[in-house]
Amino acid sequence: MSKQSGGAGAGCSKLDSSCCISTFPEHILEMIFSHLDLYTLGNCLLVCKRWHSFLNNDENNDIWRTHCKKKLAEETLSSDLLSSVLSHKAKLRAYYYAWNPNDCSRNIYTKFNDFTLHRNPIAQSTDACRGKIGFRHGRHAWEVIWEGPLGTVAVIGIATKEAALVCPGYVALLGSDEHSWGWNLVDNNLLHNGDAQGNYPLPNNAPKYQVGERIRVILDCDDNTLSFEKNYEFLGVAFRGLPDKRLYPAVSAVYGNTEVSMVYLGPPLDG
Repeated sequence: MSKQSGGAGAGCSKLDSSCCISTFPEHILEMIFSHLDLYTLGNCLLVCKRWHSFLNNDENNDIWRTHCKKKLAEETLSSDLLSSVLSHKAKLRAYYYAWNPNDCSRNIYTKFNDFTLHRNPIAQSTDACRGKIGFRHGRHAWEVIWEGPLGTVAVIGIATKEAALVCPGYVALLGSDEHSWGWNLVDNNLLHNGDAQGNYPLPNNAPKYQVGERIRVILDCDDNTLSFEKNYEFLGVAFRGLPDKRLYPAVSAVYGNTEVSMVYLGPPLDG
């Protein structure tokens, strides 16, 4: 009997402990959650409505602030680069969606916690890079900032994993095959499958891209479209009928020592 009672008592203790934890004051929860890894935090979101609400309602609390400072250098956090993502949780998310240092041309390396790619001055080469995470569902937006000279070809857009990341010569690598779609900022041409798909934006004599301007890329996997914004002006749909494949943010560049930054923003805000 005592053995059975002990077992029941142990079960009650565990249940009572669980109930107590779920009702801890928020400042205690914040202290505990600040010491958990991000994977465990993701599981905590599923425990109960209170924890889910607590972790999502304040994106600048000590939990997200602590994790943000663990992952991002102070130089990155204090720069203007992340000015479009205001909360610590959003900055942390952007880091996980940044350029992939293991999925780029051998002539490219990443800096500023992978938010910025640097193309080395290699002659007669076109080099590309993809983001860390691709998309197959939902709507997604990210900003691209070309922080160095464009050169003769500078293309932004999307690519599948099958798209090439380096080729000889100075060409529009992104958009050169069936696996990528791009907008050449130098001549305002849309490119896919090796063909020019027309001028973009649609109005005649549209102003050319100026180095340092932020371009917002909008990928709608539900509607299978790719669009762009510049200076908060929607430029129209660039590509329709995108395939049901995982699509990654991508750019290709030819100019030596040029740098291109990318900041993931999350779902686009309509209107």
